[in-house]
Amino acid sequence: MRLWDSPCCLTGREVLTPFPGPGTAAAPAQAGAHLKQCDLLKLSRWQKQLCRREPGLAETLRDAAHLGLLECQFQFRQERWNCSLEGRTGLLQRGFKETAFLYAVSAAALTHALARACSAGRMERCTCDDSPGLESRQAWQWGVCGDNLKYSTKFLSNFLGPKRGSKDLRARADAHNTHVGIKAVKSGLRTTCKCHGVSGSCAVRTCWKQLSPFRETGQVLKLRYDTAVKVSSATNEALGRLELWVPAKPGGPAKGLAPRPVDLVYMEDSPSFCRPSKYSPGTAGRVCSRDTSCSSLCCGRGYDTQSRMVAFSCHCQQPTNFHASCLSTQENPSGALLC
Repeated sequence: MRLWDSPCCLTGREVLTPFPGPGTAAAPAQAGAHLKQCDLLKLSRWQKQLCRREPGLAETLRDAAHLGLLECQFQFRQERWNCSLEGRTGLLQRGFKETAFLYAVSAAALTHALARACSAGRMERCTCDDSPGLESRQAWQWGVCGDNLKYSTKFLSNFLGPKRGSKDLRARADAHNTHVGIKAVKSGLRTTCKCHGVSGSCAVRTCWKQLSPFRETGQVLKLRYDTAVKVSSATNEALGRLELWVPAKPGGPAKGLAPRPVDLVYMEDSPSFCRPSKYSPGTAGRVCSRDTSCSSLCCGRGYDTQSRMVAFSCHCQQPTNFHASCLSTQENPSGALLC
């Protein structure tokens, strides 16, 4: 199997299942539904076994797929490749920068979703962050249950399973990009504290670990994408295995360097994504901004301006016994342009 089968194989179109509240015992019917959800997901045999043993995991996987998809589409909303579901299968078979981002954002979304699911009581085998001096029972009492990133990353390592052979350059690149996504979530872990005492005197302070909003993680990964490095392979004679290597550039050091742990890596130059292909639907018909994105997004083909009339409320005053709303019209307020 590929290193990162599950979130990449989820399309993001799956219907999200509501989670039970903390402390809610699963009824037999709910347990049966959980097993069915695991069977419906496109997972390896090992991953399905883990899923079936972990009530709440199937829903968390769906939540992670949805979270990663929405963040990917937000970060690339003004790019030629806008993280469309169309063409994703073709992308995952190549070594483009976009492939690297998909692996990273999928790993980050699953890490984030698992940690949050633990602290929310949605998983049976984990609970709050077990930071020193912070007992789970007390944390629940005060409502300061920390996001369990420690359990999340440990479980994720087991869930992904063994890597492919060390001679497979693509496998090493996928593993590297996966860990970049996990590191981005870890870098957003913060210590948050709450004071207790008379009149807020902070005589007692309770602290817990909390993840930053996933939007911040997405922004970090988009910056990694913008500065991604192209790699090739080199044999590490001391270890006797293949390693990722950044080729030396003209005028730079005579010998190349290994990519940094925070660098997204890719092996192939990306296509233009301008026209429909097996990697994307192209950019025709996309909405663009004349000042910021039309030049790049429309690939030199030009663009059409469309005008529309929009009715909206303006400076309304509502008397006690009379409901009124004034309407105003404005032509093309958004200035929408179509490639």
